[in-house]
Amino acid sequence: MKQAAKMQQQLQTLQEEMGQTEIEVSGGGGAVQIKITLQQEIKSISLDPDFLKEDKQLVEETLTEAVREAVSRSKSISEEKMNEITSGFNLPGMF
Repeated sequence: MKQAAKMQQQLQTLQEEMGQTEIEVSGGGGAVQIKITLQQEIKSISLDPDFLKEDKQLVEETLTEAVREAVSRSKSISEEKMNEITSGFNLPGMF
């Protein structure tokens, strides 16, 4: 029971940290910059002004792909951090 309480506290602390930790992902050769937390909350999107002069469809596709990549990386890092805490426990289906 003590282990479960300790793990719960560690998970709560980790959730708080993940909400404050941001990563930056770029796409389109640096034309798109996305800052996202490890809880998959997008904090900002920056676009190179010259990039906006490109074809509308290209801009939309590049932006969409950059957002997908940012979310994917954020989830991957989050899962790694969760696994560090839960690796000693047999908790099927928890994450």
